[in-house]
Amino acid sequence: MLQRIRAESIFHPSDFSDASEVAFAHALKIALLAGAQLNILHVTDESHAGWSEFPGVREMLERWQLIPEGSPKSAVAKLGIDVRKVLASGPNPVTACLGFLEKHPSDLIVLAVRQGDGRMRWLEKSVGKPLARRAGEVTLFIPHGLEGFVSRADGTVSLRNILVPVTNKPRPEPALEAAARLIGSLGVVEGTVTLLHVGPENEMPAMTLPEDTGWHWQRWVRAGDPEENILQAANELRADLIVMTTDGPDGFLDGLRGTTSERVLRKAHCPVACLPVGTFLG
Repeated sequence: MLQRIRAESIFHPSDFSDASEVAFAHALKIALLAGAQLNILHVTDESHAGWSEFPGVREMLERWQLIPEGSPKSAVAKLGIDVRKVLASGPNPVTACLGFLEKHPSDLIVLAVRQGDGRMRWLEKSVGKPLARRAGEVTLFIPHGLEGFVSRADGTVSLRNILVPVTNKPRPEPALEAAARLIGSLGVVEGTVTLLHVGPENEMPAMTLPEDTGWHWQRWVRAGDPEENILQAANELRADLIVMTTDGPDGFLDGLRGTTSERVLRKAHCPVACLPVGTFLG
């Protein structure tokens, strides 16, 4: 039987922007399906920040017709999730997020990122520690301007094509497993997972494909620059998600910076899920 993602705690940092609401919808949907705790953190350097600005959990659940209109807070708990809104003060949102994660480790991080200007807010070089600091933490990046694969309007999932770049190092198994478990968690009955190897065909890693997903798994081999081929394949497939394994001795962001994963993330036209080497999905 295909298993679901193991996620007891999900972390979503929000800046109250439209892009953050998109990321919030993804975090909320996954939390519902996993029965997880969802921590929403907003960091401000203002002395007066309104709690009313936080994304409306009940409002979105009512829109998704999961609870009746005008439901009390207790209705959310009855769905099997615990949502906590945390307001932190400080001039540096990245530092505040790291501090929160030190005390409240999460299995999944869901956040919006900006692209296109040669700089990504959550990947600043000034960050000495990784945001996803321990093995087992998966980070789902939602680029600004995209709606992703979870509808804010009704909570439906539009996940039909997943692209998984594969190499021998880092090993591809965590990304394959993550893709399979995401399929199982979201309850999507059919679609295609494309395993893309950029390099000589005889160097494509040997892989045992996940069973019982109901999805079609295909292998592509391309020659040339990895970043260009991954982005081109994603466009050809109209990929809804790219799943990549990252390698780095000090943690996720330190391993991601300056790598193919980061360069793909800067230009991708769909969400990107990144897994550090050693990820255990339970």
